[in-house]
Amino acid sequence: MQQWRRWLGIGVAAGLIAALVPIVRGKVDVKNPLRKLAAQAPPKAPSLEGLDLTRLTLKPRRVITPLPGGRTAELTLDPVVQRAAKAQMKRYRVPEAGVVVMDVRTGNLLAYASHVHKGKKFDVNVRAEPPAASVFKVVTGSALVEFGGLNHKTEQCYRGGRSGITAAELKDNPKRDKWCASLASAMGRSLNVVFGRLAQKHITPENLREMGGAFGFGAPVPFVAKNEAPKIEIPDEPVEFARTAAGFWHTSLSPLAAAVLAQTVANKGVALRPRIIRSIYKGNDKLWEETRKPQVLRRAIKPETAEEVRRMMVQTVANGSAYKSFHDKRGRPYVGRPMQIAGKTGTLTRHKANRHYTWFIGFAPADKPEVAIAALVVNTPLWHIKGPQLAAQVLKAYFATK
Repeated sequence: MQQWRRWLGIGVAAGLIAALVPIVRGKVDVKNPLRKLAAQAPPKAPSLEGLDLTRLTLKPRRVITPLPGGRTAELTLDPVVQRAAKAQMKRYRVPEAGVVVMDVRTGNLLAYASHVHKGKKFDVNVRAEPPAASVFKVVTGSALVEFGGLNHKTEQCYRGGRSGITAAELKDNPKRDKWCASLASAMGRSLNVVFGRLAQKHITPENLREMGGAFGFGAPVPFVAKNEAPKIEIPDEPVEFARTAAGFWHTSLSPLAAAVLAQTVANKGVALRPRIIRSIYKGNDKLWEETRKPQVLRRAIKPETAEEVRRMMVQTVANGSAYKSFHDKRGRPYVGRPMQIAGKTGTLTRHKANRHYTWFIGFAPADKPEVAIAALVVNTPLWHIKGPQLAAQVLKAYFATK
């Protein structure tokens, strides 16, 4: 795959350009996923062995967690946003849920909430067991722009495909195709057949594998906590390839990796390393403090591609599959101030396991992104809240602090 180097100004907290960092476009090396990243790794911080991100203590102005040896880690998390995420999970007693909120410009995590209602507790945010579902349309949309030469206005007529895709539905038939949609509308409304047809026409399985790798599929996220690599298996068989491009199985994702995916689009195609440790104390003595500049992992897509995908994702909240989760019955937005929010929903069910997965990933404001978010809710057939609703409440809490 062709590589190039560019210089990108990375905004620090005040939004000022602090440094120029070389960025390499490239997919993750699945055989040796950390080979490229190891060369870019920052100097080692104090040992974080024993770090448990499910044991968080919320103080009025900070969030901390214990470390072995009598040490304490102060985290980058915003206690207001963290508290809001946890409160929603407990209120609705969801079987499993995970929320990750990430500062688009620095990579600092502002919320990292995991919830398991019954059974053995574990960190939902690092598990890549959930299917990526229609969240994978963000990857497919990027490939259609970058490899297929399409844009958010590209139109495709279609029929069927509401809950699945058949071989017949993938064939153009002007007499039977009753509806037409732009690529942006297809992203917002999660129109499976549109993505399936466009993928068959304009990209190859190798294109989609390459784009998935560029977004981090196939390798763990470089992070202080061990996390599972998102799965990607792109079939060569035409119909199954189209289904995969639309988000039907063959890919998986963790909330942590999903937040980085959203942050990458928001950051004009550049993925940043997520960070959660601000400082380490022993008693009142500060042993270490994070002073390093944001670390670039890779350029996943071109800035022009990111802009096209951003325009597609805006439709999800404006008038698509997440509209009801972000607006009341009178059309008033739940998030306090008027703004566009870019997003993508995802829904899939493992019927035999009785697990119903709902996703929302996105960023806000859409035109000048501050935060990226990933919210996953795993329900049984009896449910009270879904991923998009959880994300809306967390974003509401974040912007209320502004």
